[in-house]
Amino acid sequence: MKSNIVKKTIQRLLKQAKKDRVRKIVVRAVIKRNNKFLLLERALSDFLGGLVILPGGTVDTDEDLLQALVREVKEETNLVITEIISYIGSFDYASSSGKKTRQFNFFIETEPGNIRINQSEHSNYYLLNPSDEEFSKLNISDSTKTILSTVQKKYS
Repeated sequence: MKSNIVKKTIQRLLKQAKKDRVRKIVVRAVIKRNNKFLLLERALSDFLGGLVILPGGTVDTDEDLLQALVREVKEETNLVITEIISYIGSFDYASSSGKKTRQFNFFIETEPGNIRINQSEHSNYYLLNPSDEEFSKLNISDSTKTILSTVQKKYS
């Protein structure tokens, strides 16, 4: 896997998160296929059920951010990352246990392959462009919309 993210950038992001008293780190991937973004809908039984999110998840203890990104994308979509193109940005929210959580977002490319979601975590997946009518009907946070808009402006 190729990565355009230097180690110093990751160290800076984690140092700032620690300084900001972030207690949980999450990584998410912006995946674009045929000019559409891959989005996952959280299972209704899960925390924030019905929310439409980017693929990714929690960084395990002693796990590197990029290793976690590769693992989570594979677990959640069955896709294999071939390149981490860029760091897009982050935002904070409270986890199910109330911990201050920071979500780091990366624009990536994957090998071609069929998308298979983990049904225990996600009820559906979508390949959509923000201009698609269906996109506006989904429960997507403003923070995620901003991340997608950033990628669309920078890489269209």
